[in-house]
Amino acid sequence: MVKHLFKLIWNKRRHNFLFLSEILVSFLVIFAVFSFLVYYYMNYRKPMGLAYDRVWSINYNSNQQSKNMDSLVIFYEDLKKSLKSMPMVEAVSYTSNNFPYSSGIMTTGLSPAGKKVNNVNNYMVGDDYNKVWKMTLIEGRWFNPEDKVARNRPIIINESLRKEIFGKAPAIGKSVGDYEDKDKMKIIGVVQDFKANGDFWPAGYALFSPLDSGYLKHTNVLLVKVRPEADASFESSLYKFMANRLKNSSIEIQHLSEMRDAKNEQTIIPMLIFIIIASFLIINVALGLFGVLWYNINQRRGEIGLRRALGASGNSVSGQLISESLILATMSLIVGCFFALQFPIMNVFNVPSMVYAIAILLSIAFIYVLVFVCALYPGKQAAAIHPAVALHEE
Repeated sequence: MVKHLFKLIWNKRRHNFLFLSEILVSFLVIFAVFSFLVYYYMNYRKPMGLAYDRVWSINYNSNQQSKNMDSLVIFYEDLKKSLKSMPMVEAVSYTSNNFPYSSGIMTTGLSPAGKKVNNVNNYMVGDDYNKVWKMTLIEGRWFNPEDKVARNRPIIINESLRKEIFGKAPAIGKSVGDYEDKDKMKIIGVVQDFKANGDFWPAGYALFSPLDSGYLKHTNVLLVKVRPEADASFESSLYKFMANRLKNSSIEIQHLSEMRDAKNEQTIIPMLIFIIIASFLIINVALGLFGVLWYNINQRRGEIGLRRALGASGNSVSGQLISESLILATMSLIVGCFFALQFPIMNVFNVPSMVYAIAILLSIAFIYVLVFVCALYPGKQAAAIHPAVALHEE
């Protein structure tokens, strides 16, 4: 039976070219959609790694007139203590501009054991940074004041970076070189991976360095962890306090929960637009497949009538037409899978191979369902053809 179906398909290969092309294009589009959806879903399932609720960022201009470094350090320490003493504040920390959910980017590279690790997010943080974000330490400890005078600069890395450099081995106490492998840095802690770019993106590599006094003049962000009772009234008083302490400086207070939502929207909205466009394409393809199958049935009424006259049942006629459509779909899927498999083989976009594998399987299942549904009604119409009428028309 299968051999006979392949013979029929081969004899009508020119008429089936449009069908094959539509299936191939549909598969590639669906593969792209499922690749995005699977990638985002797998990242969404991973833990956040930080507590963003009740965290506010205070942006200001670091234009203090004092040129003396000691006076500047005293000023910023006094500002931090004043904020921390407020009844609605739980923790305060200075930070570089690239804190989670912000638009700032600061990356570096490492040289562990002679190899290079690039695109490492470099966070300059204060002593209470982990108290603000409630990060989970897997190994070691967080920074303390004694680390500022250590011989080798202490750093804390995240779990992904530890796996990249040391595999499953412990990282505490080991040293790594900077990008040029000139200065050595000592690892004192490992934190759980955290998603700094929203719920749908991976953690990436992260490195934390203590924010020393020399960097304070370049710092213009404070992170504040407030209590659940903090409301708009406290936010207004906080703004006035910062405006009074930092004269001639523009103050902006942002809620990290809102910044997280904005980051997620940057991922969701383009994905929804892509899905809508792909859906219109699939609908057009489905209508095209339906039309092609309907046309083929009208062209083969004589053949169908002859089969019915020789004793073929309506279900066998309908099954043959559906089987032909599924075999044609299989031929297109073989070609489509060849192109789709190049993505995990060539590691395109640095996406895990599992994402592409799941997307390929889902795309194949979707195409088979689409073809089956499109062929089902024309197949039933073919089964309803009366042999005498079909032969009389011939």
